[in-house]
Amino acid sequence: MPAKETACREHLKALGVEFEERKAEHDSKVGCSIPYPILVETLGASVEIKPAAELNCLMAETVARFLVDIVQPAAKDELDAEVKSVNQASAYVCRPRHDGGKISEHAFGNALDIAAFNLTDGARVEVSPVPPKKHGKFLDRVRKAACGPFKTVLGPGADSDHAQHFHLDLEPRRNGGTFCQ
Repeated sequence: MPAKETACREHLKALGVEFEERKAEHDSKVGCSIPYPILVETLGASVEIKPAAELNCLMAETVARFLVDIVQPAAKDELDAEVKSVNQASAYVCRPRHDGGKISEHAFGNALDIAAFNLTDGARVEVSPVPPKKHGKFLDRVRKAACGPFKTVLGPGADSDHAQHFHLDLEPRRNGGTFCQ
């Protein structure tokens, strides 16, 4: 395993992320490849991800840091609770994008779709086109802050494929920018 993969796993352990190593995934017909996948079970600090998500290590680390640095403070400020678990709608899956063109970042374990946040007070905050006002402030804050650590952020209003979740990925962009809708 390359040194950057080993270092990434050490970063995950320091963040309290629980994960297990997975066998490499590769499909030469479609072009999918995730050479050092991990199955992420928690995002640190006892925050579960349901179901567990197969990702590349850098994506897992970025999501875990995002949860600690952005999502948890936003939940405390806007909802007076903490995130207990995250419901994901898609992690690694070997497929092209929904428009049928280029291969999806999911095919490299480089993307995660978040459908809901479950809070310590029992509330469930679902990503949707018209969330309740209280949840909307939290979701807006999370979505705006995602444009920075992630290179692509899509959600309700971007297109019909992303109406019920946030799509977050690390696809490198020209000029180092981000694409957020």
